[in-house]
This record gives sequence, C-alpha cells and structure tokens, in this order.
Amino acid sequence: MCGIAGYVGKRNAVDVVIDQIERLEYRGYDSTGVAFQSEDVLKVLKRAGKLSQLRAVIDVERPEAFVAIAHSRWATHGAPNDINAHPHYDQEGTVAVIHNGIIENYLELKEELVRKGHVFQSETDSEVAAHIIGEEYAKGVPLEEAVRVAVGRFTGAFGFVAISVREPGKIVCSRNASPLVLGYGEGENFIASDIPALLPYTRRVAILDNDMIALVTSEGISVKMRDGKPVQLAPFDVDWDISSAEKGGYEHFMLKEIHEQPDVVRQCLAGRMGQEELELSGLFSDHVWHDIDRVNIIACGTAYHAGLMGKQLFEKMLRLPTDVYFSSEFRYNDPLLSPKSLAVFVSQSGETADSLAALRLCKERRIRTLGIVNVVGSSIAREVDRVLYTQAGPEISVASTKAYLAQCLVLYMLGIHIAQVKEMPGINVLSGLKALREFPESVQESLELEDAMKQAAQKFVDAPLVFFLGRGADASVSLEAALKLKEIAYVPTQECPAGEMKHGPLALIEQGTLAVVGGTQADTRDKLVSNIRELQARGGHILGITTKDDHLLPEVCDSSISITQTNDWYLNALLSVIPLQLFSYYMALARGCEIDQPRNLAKSVTVE
Repeated sequence: MCGIAGYVGKRNAVDVVIDQIERLEYRGYDSTGVAFQSEDVLKVLKRAGKLSQLRAVIDVERPEAFVAIAHSRWATHGAPNDINAHPHYDQEGTVAVIHNGIIENYLELKEELVRKGHVFQSETDSEVAAHIIGEEYAKGVPLEEAVRVAVGRFTGAFGFVAISVREPGKIVCSRNASPLVLGYGEGENFIASDIPALLPYTRRVAILDNDMIALVTSEGISVKMRDGKPVQLAPFDVDWDISSAEKGGYEHFMLKEIHEQPDVVRQCLAGRMGQEELELSGLFSDHVWHDIDRVNIIACGTAYHAGLMGKQLFEKMLRLPTDVYFSSEFRYNDPLLSPKSLAVFVSQSGETADSLAALRLCKERRIRTLGIVNVVGSSIAREVDRVLYTQAGPEISVASTKAYLAQCLVLYMLGIHIAQVKEMPGINVLSGLKALREFPESVQESLELEDAMKQAAQKFVDAPLVFFLGRGADASVSLEAALKLKEIAYVPTQECPAGEMKHGPLALIEQGTLAVVGGTQADTRDKLVSNIRELQARGGHILGITTKDDHLLPEVCDSSISITQTNDWYLNALLSVIPLQLFSYYMALARGCEIDQPRNLAKSVTVE
C-alpha cells in the first residue's frame, strides 16, 4: 500500500524521490518522509498529512544530496502522525530505513531490544526493523550484510530500503512479498514500489524477487539472494506511454481511466484475435481443459466482483461448476480442492497479500493455478502456473474502473478459449469473436451517456440510501456499481439480487430512497417489473439501466438509461458498468469528495 522511492546519482536526490512519491500518491497514504545525507549527518524530514506538508518543510530546508530515500505511509501500526511517519533511524542514528508491509514478530523483537537498552520514538513495527538492522550494522559489517542478516529475523511481508551515514553513495533494499522495482539509468539508478514512479527517469526496470537483496549505487546495481548467492536480474523495457500515468486534462484520474476503457479493450484484445478463434498464448495444453472439472476464482474487492461475472459465464456457457471466494476467507474455510480443479487468481496489482497467501495454499496442495493480473512481473504473475495479462496499463485512481472491465473481458476470452478447445456444441465461437471485435465501439457509445449520468447524480445526490439491484449477470455488476458509490461518494448502499428484496432489504425502503436497477438481461425483465413496483409503492425512486431494444423497463422506471445492445448477454451486462461508474463519479463530485484518494482506502492491499 505504501510508496517507496530511492535515488542515487548526480541530480538532487531529494527532488527526485519526492517527485517519485508524488507519482505514487494513488496508492493511498497518510504521511510522507525523506532521508538524505547532509555533510556528515543523516537527516530525516517527515510529516503527517498530504505530501504538500512535507514539501513545505523541504522548501525551507532546501536540502541537496546525491542519495535519498522517501516514503508515503498508510498506517498499520501506530497512528498517522509525524513520529510514526517513515523514515526511521536505528538506535545510533547512523542508519535510516523505510519499510512497506508488516513485521509480524515485531513485539517479540522490540521486547528483546528494550532489554538491551534500546529506546523507541514511535509505535511502529518499522522502527523495530530499523533497530535490528542497526544492531547488526554496529558490528562493523557493510550495510548490505547488516540488512541480509536482519531480514532473516523478520516474519511477515516486507520491503526495506536503507541508507547509512557511514557509506554515502549506497542504497540497500530487500523484499519479501512487498513489491520493489529497480530502475536502471546512466550514472544513476532508482528504487520504487511501483513502476509509474520510475517512468519520467527510466524505462529500463527489473523486479526484485523475494529474499533478494540489492545494492544500488550510481555505477550499477548488484543483487544477491539472502544466502549470498549472486543473482543476474533480467531488466525489461516498460512500453507504457508516460501520459498514461498523468491526468491528461481530466479533473481526476478516475474520470480519465473511465474514458480510457475503449482503448483498454483494444489493448486487452491485441494479439489475441484470430479470424476464427482466439489465440491466448501461454495457457495450459489443450488436454488439461478436458481434465478440469471445477473452477475456483479467488480475489478481493473489485476483482472478486469480476470473479462473480466469471462464475456466471463458466456455469451458463460452459456448464463448468465455479465457486468464487474472497481471498481473505479462502484459507480459513478449509476449502475442498479437487485435484482436477483450477484455481484462478484475479488481481490488478498482482501483489494482494490475501490472494498470494491463498495461491501458496493451492500450490501446497498441487492445484493448478492461473493468474489474471495487470502488472507484468508481479508476485502472482510469477508464482502461478500460467498467467493471462489484462494489458490495461497503469491504473492510478484507488477506485478501480478499467481494471474491472479488463478482468471481466479476460474471463470472457478464457471462456471462449475453453469452448474452442473442448469443441462444445451449442456455443457459437464466431459469434463471440464478432461481439469482441465490436466491443470497443460499444464501450465508446456507453461513454456518450456521461451527461445523462451527471444529471442523474445531481438529481439523486441527497439520496439517504441507494439500492443496486439486478438478476443474473446484472446482479453481479450491481455489486461492483455499489462498491464504486461507497468508495468514492461515501453513500450507504444495499446491493442484492432483485428477487431477494422481499426477504428483508425491502424494510429499508423509505421516501427518497434510490434504487438503481440493472435490466440488460432480457429473460429477467418481467420479474424485475414486479420488484420495481414493490419499491415504488414504498416511496422509492427507480433509475433503470437497460439496453436500447428494451421497451418495458423505460415505461415503469422513473428514469432510465439505455446502452447499446451487443449480441452477447455477458457483454451487455458488462457494458452497463460504464454508466454506473460515471454515476458514482458525479455523485462523489457533487458531494465534494476526494475522488482519486478516498478516505481510509489504498490502491494495493499488500498486507493481510
């Protein structure tokens, strides 16, 4: 969740790392800090609040250095204040450390250090780690050796970056589960927790893997495993357009990313669309798909909602039993995993801690695993047996939009691929391919509903409660639409299949309540009408989302929005999420909410 930045080179290092941290603001944070060497002193500046608070201090200090590390913190241990902000010193003040993740055994280590006379300034597990590193460093070993020994004492998920006043020109970093990226330059090198922070400076990057320790200087980067064995990383070139990490003229990243979705669909389909079949490279051999008898989709948040769409698809189209699990619950429910099952892990970042833990359980039980992720080289992408990339590009806003669309689209393509391999009767692959080719234009047409959704948001901005209802695939989309409204507009929502209203949720309906009803599935509309009448009879207002061929729901809803109809039920439902994303965006805008960085949330949840 937190942001890490590091630089060594000829530029003013403080300016560079602060710029990097600014490019990581999308990850969510509550404090920031920077460490650098000033003459023969290791100096730390840090402040709670937005990055502007730290910038104000820097503007007064005007520091200049050739080595610096910086951090944006999302609090896990200790309140979000100046003292708990990173970086942290060791006991002697010779080492400064920044840290992502959680040290699970920090209390045990802290008690040991206190008995030795160590004094702590903060409530964080990270300061304990700094003291452990410093204790090893006090033995006279090089900094990279101190880090190597220290991390062997930690349990949990972590990414560390350390500098020392005794070894200027050197940064040491290590990781276990919490992501770190190395950036390669000419006479300068970089560290970051995510690739967008590096794009203004270099496109040559490498992903640091678990149990690796990197020594970064201006001359180069050397990497060893924790056992001391040298490692040759394989840097790769990032081909993202740098403008994709900037707002591009939109008021918020979220709105920009909603509007990027036609291009996201094109990118997602690129290289995969043959004339008569999909060409998904890197998947299991064809005979494996005949062997698989059940799919388990495992994910969190928005990715979980994409998984629910996958369940609709696999069971309805392929007649393939599919279960969807919250990653955070998967391990604790003692799941029944068949040797013939397939575990599918859906994650935008590929670093979600709960999903990684579930993945490792599946691997222990020798279950086949497939990842659907966006970030190349991420932990899930590396650890699954096979991976399908969503190819959506960087997503900056905390509230996911284009990632959801891409995840659902990849699940659809996977379904088509399985149908091709198994030669299932009754499934028209060519019809599916045709719908996919036309889908970017359909998405573009859905964006033309923006003004209508803005007007709807203004009309219902004061609604005390918003229901999101639907049946079948529309019910799955409703869950994601409700999440968007909760995340960024802070509006209470009630979401459930429409037929479940009379089993309890109907008691919440009162005058002024809004119900957003998805009706893109033609075979469920008759039933939806009776649900709508029940709501209206109790003072509820209805906003219907349906397709242009529907003449039923527009007649009974108070307001309705019609999307372009495709030739596929799944894609119809998926299209409806776009106006619903816009509705949430404009509700948040009208309510004066901070859209790209909603309170209490972070982009990538890399701790359990």
